[in-house]
Amino acid sequence: MRLIQSIVMAGGSGTRLWPLSRAAFPKQFLTVSGEHSLLQLATQRMRAVCHAGDKEMPTIVVANEGHRFMVQEQLQEIGINDATILLEPEGRNTAPALTLAALEACKDGDDPILVVTPADQGIKDEQAFSRAMALAIDSAANGHIVVLGVQPLRPETGFGYILAPGNEDVRIVQAFVEKPSVATAELYLEDGNYYWNGGIFVLKASVWLSSLRLFREDIHHACQLAWASRQVDEYFLRLGKSEFLNLPSESIDYAVIEKCPNSGIPISMVPLDAGWSDLGAWDAIWQYSENDDYGNNAQGDVLFVHSHNSLVRSDNRLVAVLGLNNVVVVETDDAVLVANREQSQDVKLIVSLLQKRGRKESTLHRKVSRPWGWYDSIGSGERFQVKRIMVKPGASLSLQMHHHRSEHWIVVSGTAEVTVGDKTVLLTENQSTFIPLGQTHRLHNPGKLPLELIEVQSGSYLGEDDIVRFEDKYGRA
Repeated sequence: MRLIQSIVMAGGSGTRLWPLSRAAFPKQFLTVSGEHSLLQLATQRMRAVCHAGDKEMPTIVVANEGHRFMVQEQLQEIGINDATILLEPEGRNTAPALTLAALEACKDGDDPILVVTPADQGIKDEQAFSRAMALAIDSAANGHIVVLGVQPLRPETGFGYILAPGNEDVRIVQAFVEKPSVATAELYLEDGNYYWNGGIFVLKASVWLSSLRLFREDIHHACQLAWASRQVDEYFLRLGKSEFLNLPSESIDYAVIEKCPNSGIPISMVPLDAGWSDLGAWDAIWQYSENDDYGNNAQGDVLFVHSHNSLVRSDNRLVAVLGLNNVVVVETDDAVLVANREQSQDVKLIVSLLQKRGRKESTLHRKVSRPWGWYDSIGSGERFQVKRIMVKPGASLSLQMHHHRSEHWIVVSGTAEVTVGDKTVLLTENQSTFIPLGQTHRLHNPGKLPLELIEVQSGSYLGEDDIVRFEDKYGRA
């Protein structure tokens, strides 16, 4: 019986897509085009691949602890409720992530074929992708490590390359090459035997674990210790934090894949010509998008006049671009990026500068997702802050208190069940209440419709870390 286990790596940060991507809302959760996020598209793509197996195996999604509720919510939106969400307390790169997922896949004594993909890539031709995956799965069933090699379209210096000459559907990998110079990349493109390494792998769980033990016994041993300390709650697979933090940080490529040629471990490549993009920067988004006759791509309320080869995204207001070429303009609630499209890889330098200056725009959007709903910081000043809050039907905030602020709540729509101290009241539209400083309180939506309210905070300190939680259904107390 052939078992196929899909693994989606969803732990990236996506700093080069700032200001749309933030540390608390990285690019795998973004909707680049259409109706679904990159995570949703990747998970759907992988589940389709797994239908080729003899037994349905729930997808394993490896994600950061801080993103757990966004992963869960986005999967539920596309009808996936059985995925295993494996949580990393901190990022440790892809080799430990794959190892822990492989251990999960083998927990019942099975040895499935692992189909491993990043969550933040784009594929235009799903049928071509499925055909390449079918070839890779057949090869992996015979004990090969298989990497999908992307047909290069330009002399790209931001990717690693795979040397795999020949015309066969499945080719022997002769070498992996680090990110080249422009001149070397041009030679690779002309040669025709070099392919981009897109980070998509297919291999048996036992082959990965034995290869890792051969090349990086330290990672293998540390992962076993972290795996032994795991705990499972209603939705998530959690690893022991102290054991996990001892894991070495290393990529799949450096730990194992690049060591395989000429090592005796069979490693093959299947060419992938499916409109693949890593979507790693705004220039990649522009190249991936359907642009107009002038090379422009607009999302939102945008006007182009005498402008060419540009990408403009507006989330809230009209953005007009006049007489500009090769630019990226991205407008959000709290930040605007204007950049030369060809330098968009360097957006990460802006994020680094924001972090050094302690600016929250590197981490959070103005509108912040929470497991119970969201809040939008719509105004602030000396000793006050105003938030718009939405609570999902049936959801509750934690039982909490604040040392440095009081709060006024005004219901805009829906019904609010408000607990303050030992008293509980129901509030409806246009009704309000006051939460004194230092008083325990909880907000609950008992209705079947979303609850929306305005919160006015006042006090000497208004940071999100001034919350003492006593009870919390989401495990944050």
